Amino acid sequence: MKQNFKKRGQKLAKRWEKFSKRASEDSREHIQENLIERLPNARRVRLLILEWCLLVIVIISLALTQAFWYDQSYSIQAFVDGGTYTEGTIGKVNSLNPLFAVTSSEKTLSKLLFARLTTIDYSGHINVGLAESITPDDTGKVWTLKLKDNLSWSDGNPITIEDVVYTLAVIKDPSVNTIYSSDFSGVSVKATEDSVIFTLSSAYVDFPTFLDLPILPAHILAEVQPSMLLEHNFSADPITSGAFAFNATQTTNNDVEKVIYLTANPNYYKGAPMLNSFVVHTYAEKDSIIKALSTGEITASAELSSADADALPADLIYEKQTTISDGVFAFLNTGSSALSSAEVRRAIRQGIDIDQIVTEFNEKPLDYPILSSEIELNEYPAIPNYDPAAAKATIAGQATNKNIQLATVNTGYFPELVQDVAEQLTALGFTVETTIYEPDQDFLLNVIRPRNYDILIYNIGLGANPDIFTYYHSSKASVSGLNLSNYRNLVVDDLIISARSTMNETLRIAKYEAFLRHWVDDVPAIGLYQASLTYFCNRNARAFSEDNHLVFATDRFTDVDYWAVNQAKRNRTP
Repeated sequence: MKQNFKKRGQKLAKRWEKFSKRASEDSREHIQENLIERLPNARRVRLLILEWCLLVIVIISLALTQAFWYDQSYSIQAFVDGGTYTEGTIGKVNSLNPLFAVTSSEKTLSKLLFARLTTIDYSGHINVGLAESITPDDTGKVWTLKLKDNLSWSDGNPITIEDVVYTLAVIKDPSVNTIYSSDFSGVSVKATEDSVIFTLSSAYVDFPTFLDLPILPAHILAEVQPSMLLEHNFSADPITSGAFAFNATQTTNNDVEKVIYLTANPNYYKGAPMLNSFVVHTYAEKDSIIKALSTGEITASAELSSADADALPADLIYEKQTTISDGVFAFLNTGSSALSSAEVRRAIRQGIDIDQIVTEFNEKPLDYPILSSEIELNEYPAIPNYDPAAAKATIAGQATNKNIQLATVNTGYFPELVQDVAEQLTALGFTVETTIYEPDQDFLLNVIRPRNYDILIYNIGLGANPDIFTYYHSSKASVSGLNLSNYRNLVVDDLIISARSTMNETLRIAKYEAFLRHWVDDVPAIGLYQASLTYFCNRNARAFSEDNHLVFATDRFTDVDYWAVNQAKRNRTP
């Protein structure tokens, strides 16, 4: 049996071998006959062959193009979750406690780490933040605040009414000096089971703007003496409520330069941000920021001006120019001997070419200390046209002291601006001494507080509402106030108090219109231009929306939960 299978296998093997040899010989003969022997004939049909080859190439190219086109039509490059955004700032970080944020770096960190009770929304108006609602009674003196439900700190503990009451007690404590303290002078705070009730000494229609403040965690700090808050570990390692939570601080050998690492806060009341992390890199000077932007060390910065654009690579960095509710004014010290006369002040305004300044620095004109975005007035008083000849004649006849001390700070365009104003004042017949100060504590103590100037070129925040109490009420013409013109007018005082306390919008508008008529006639200040935020950002990142109306520079972080640095291909939604 085995032999029979073996013989059959041998026969099959021989047959397959013969078949293979025959197929191989037939193939060689076929190739020889139909290809090799016919190659000489290809010369006669070479054009036809070339045409067919080209046709095949075209068909393949069209197929690839169509596939690529379909892919592009139904997909886009979109920003996606993840990645790290690094912003460069100027100034020391002495504390991460948001109540003591003073420098640009500290204010940036405060906005990223801590949510507010109220906040500036995308339209530039005050709106709720952590608060669910803020409602006044009929008098405008009693306001009730309710918090949103299910709010949490970054450590998972709930944000409660007790946190709000504790924070306000700290702000009102006389041993603690914060930037919010003066807002709550004379305001009593009472907690109920589900709300906080504020009772004001007088009606104030814009009180919700005072609540644009961060709150502190009572479960961490309630047992700490208010005077010891700055020394507490919370200032270096805080529990937060904002879009990001604190992670770590890296200190360099430079006294100012630090790198503060933040991580996305999953407990943020708006939802976790798209970014995994945010880094704030502090610097001592803007030249370091220019270098860091150029090398890609940082993603963006709000510390430069348009004048720095030429020093940055345009293919890597783009510039955002966004108007904010800040005004640059020439404040005329009405208490100085050179400017005590309203006629002289009016002549100075008439003799300074504001249009030239606006054009030269490419900024938005600013005629009044009240913006249309704050309140729409029915009528604005006319400002006399530029007339240097008439102004010079008035100054020659009315000015008893023609020596002017002109001051400003060393930031942005101000050094060039003050030189421009000085030249125009000199042309009007004044002898001008110009001083440019560094914007530090010494400037506040030695220049602002004693009003050590005749004219101050300075930038002030006009805010989200038209209240000008801080800058033009007589009570603020003091070492602790910001009435930078030493302006005193009892009629104006009454108008300011009445306008900020009336709940009737029509009457309120009439009060502010009357104030502006006095302001234009008395000339305590001259509007130069509305300030803008210059923001340089890497082209591969997405920062704040161009549609946002910014009131303060830090309002750029209103939509920080949508900022992104990572991109990926995504199919289009039908």
